[in-house]
Amino acid sequence: MINFTNLGLNEELLNEYSIYKDNGFELGRICSEHKGIYKILTEVGEVLGNISGNFLNSITQKSDFPAVGDWVVISLRKEEKKATIHSLLTRFSKFSRKSAGKTIEEQVVATNINTVFLTISLNNDFNLRRIERYLISAWESGAKPVVVLNKCDLVSEEIVENKIKEVESIAIGVPIYPVSCLSGYGMDSLKKHCTSGETVALLGSSGAGKSTICNYLLGKRHQITQQVREKDDKGKHTTTHRELLQLPTGGNLIDTPGMRELQLWDIENSLSIGFSDIEKLAEKCLFKDCKHIHEPSCAVKEAIKDGLLDQARLDSYFKVEKEIRYLERKGDKLKNSLNKKKIKKIGGDRTRFNR
Repeated sequence: MINFTNLGLNEELLNEYSIYKDNGFELGRICSEHKGIYKILTEVGEVLGNISGNFLNSITQKSDFPAVGDWVVISLRKEEKKATIHSLLTRFSKFSRKSAGKTIEEQVVATNINTVFLTISLNNDFNLRRIERYLISAWESGAKPVVVLNKCDLVSEEIVENKIKEVESIAIGVPIYPVSCLSGYGMDSLKKHCTSGETVALLGSSGAGKSTICNYLLGKRHQITQQVREKDDKGKHTTTHRELLQLPTGGNLIDTPGMRELQLWDIENSLSIGFSDIEKLAEKCLFKDCKHIHEPSCAVKEAIKDGLLDQARLDSYFKVEKEIRYLERKGDKLKNSLNKKKIKKIGGDRTRFNR
């Protein structure tokens, strides 16, 4: 019997579900997905589910499909251990990225997350710019970011302290935990986020040690772990799909495949949070529309000159800003295309009706 409170069911979700409950539907939470077949945690345990025809017809974009972490309204066939998904309950948080390739589509990585563990390995793969991107996406998701500096046993205390200072310069107000699964150092700091009803997502590039952290928090070997390559400290994709796992602490953990390149999605609202230091400096610029390039009395450029701001940090800001503009242009074209198709479909339906 699954404890729905431990799984994350709260009063708001229950209130939304009550309408469906009165009509004989039941509730479940998506724990994994593979080629349109979903594993769903229900009152009778784990069942396999697919989407109903009506639900499928209502889907207009990729992000409308159920994702790992979603609470779903289902009709349950208990004896068969199968279910049909009829609707999604409202997501209170959603971690998304741009789909791979040239197509401008939102790919939902995981939903209904309380905390995101941004897992970074303290080896040669440490990358401050990548951490920036993860932080921005975490803030935009609605979940609380936590930076996990893994494998601290592989480097000196001095290096750990220096890396913490580097991360602090870009992760303002975010908890930063150096940890080692080998010795158990710092792992209690992670466990306090994994209490009953809480959902944590593990995000990071391959070789960061997400699977090892997953195994440690589960208290057993669930994910196979692999050694990183010695020449560049980069790892292989141990986790091949997203999966929600129930923890012995009563919380839930969503492990995800490694994402070395994170294509940002819908992040304009979080740009000012992710680069609050630059935004604050920009308020002191002579011109309100200062581009921080060649303008006179630019507080941002002066901060770089005085050693108060890193040029790489500003370059990263420009890069993210450019991505936002690109997504806006492509997104507007996509919306126009979808609207034209919708109008065409309505016109076709009217023609068939008039006949």
